[in-house]
Amino acid sequence: MPAVARLNPPDPIDALLSAHGLRRTGAARLVLGWLLAHPDTSYTHAQLQAALQESSAADGPGAGEGGTLDRVTLYRLIDRLTQVSLLLCRVDANRVRRYQAMPASVQAMPHFECQSCHRDSPLAGALQGNAFDLEVAAQNALLALQALGYQGLSLDLAVRGVCADCATAASMAPGPELGL
Repeated sequence: MPAVARLNPPDPIDALLSAHGLRRTGAARLVLGWLLAHPDTSYTHAQLQAALQESSAADGPGAGEGGTLDRVTLYRLIDRLTQVSLLLCRVDANRVRRYQAMPASVQAMPHFECQSCHRDSPLAGALQGNAFDLEVAAQNALLALQALGYQGLSLDLAVRGVCADCATAASMAPGPELGL
């Protein structure tokens, strides 16, 4: 009986990297895989490096193909992934860069940045019925800019303020006592 070669389906992370002209290294797979597995979370460079190290340590020695990444390698990799629009880079009110996976179908990713705890929360679920209107407005803005010759466009809609948790904590905190 002849041996039948089994075709394994292509790895989706490898396919994404190849489609965007990037090398399919262990480090690239590790970083993109982590961010795609946590699509609603944005990470600073340091938070991402710590999360990858914790994950690698939890998997045991030799478990991950990427191992631990030094910070320069991670910076360069994040930069390349951002340049080809696989990652979204946001700069918050404190000028801290945060990265998260960029879904291919998304033109605008509305999010809320708390100016007290600095948590970054996606708003797509909170906007529900209005999310489609936002997507259409974003698409129209991007098309208008493309018609003017702009290239490599993405849109970031950030709403800044104080989240409900921080607002509640602030209202419950004892105020200064006036000694009259």
